[in-house]
Amino acid sequence: MSESDKTYPVAKTDAQWRAELDPMQYQVARHAATERAFSGKYWDHFEKNGLYNCVGCGTPLFEPDTKFDAGCGWPSYWAPLNAEVIERVVDRSHGMVRVEVRCNQCGSHLGHVFPDGPEPTGERFCINSAAIDFAPKP
Repeated sequence: MSESDKTYPVAKTDAQWRAELDPMQYQVARHAATERAFSGKYWDHFEKNGLYNCVGCGTPLFEPDTKFDAGCGWPSYWAPLNAEVIERVVDRSHGMVRVEVRCNQCGSHLGHVFPDGPEPTGERFCINSAAIDFAPKP
């Protein structure tokens, strides 16, 4: 089965995705677009009381304690909430080989993961603001 044939627990039609997401969220989450660096609402957001959730299905993805300023212009985290929430897919687009990260519940494109992050993981999850929503804890 190819990556595009995978089914996810949360499945929606293209019309449903378009109705539920704004145009940038739709392009990023459903078509693996990338927002411009330093343009998203979460690149410099460091609120500590809440979670960063998938814009497509609401799955909690990242905790604020793992967020750091990588200087790249996108929200960066050194680890997801747990290994099960993120799917890793080899991305050979744009003449590069990278590791794309998607929400494991709905397949929304989140960004990419790179091996240049801080300890303890050494990973940098470079995530589009348009792919996540911050939900403050009450």
